[in-house]
Amino acid sequence: MNYYNSISKGYEELHKEEQLKKVNIIKRYLEISKSDRLLDVGCGTGLTTSPWKCKKYGIDPAENLLKKARLKDKIIYKKASAEKIPFKSHFFDVVVSITAIQNFDDIEKGLKEIKRVGKDKFILSFLKKSKKRKKISKLIKKHFKVRKIIEEEKDIIYIAGV
Repeated sequence: MNYYNSISKGYEELHKEEQLKKVNIIKRYLEISKSDRLLDVGCGTGLTTSPWKCKKYGIDPAENLLKKARLKDKIIYKKASAEKIPFKSHFFDVVVSITAIQNFDDIEKGLKEIKRVGKDKFILSFLKKSKKRKKISKLIKKHFKVRKIIEEEKDIIYIAGV
């Protein structure tokens, strides 16, 4: 997480356009109501948390990114890792993790935690160029019911349920 803490000042300049493009692609396949609770795992500065029109929560282990996220609209942000999500089981209607899975310390444990806190709507994406691509794909298919796979320019996006 030192890397993400160190780039926090320029994070949005580096990633805003591509992350918002992914959110717009995902919105085509995901229905969310204003009363839904959404968790963004690996939320960073909140780029992928802010656009949703519902009750939003975000977790990230990089405190410097969260400091930037907390300056945005009324979203609940917590410093936490995917492997230990500080919410009760089945609390969230929707769980998204956009371009973060390849950075989990323990991918399988992180995916199990995502499944634990979610109900039946999951958006899971990771970098196409990740050396962990095959492992991540295999684990997503093992733990979730994959409804759609979208190959975006830089990411592979899984629309899934349980």
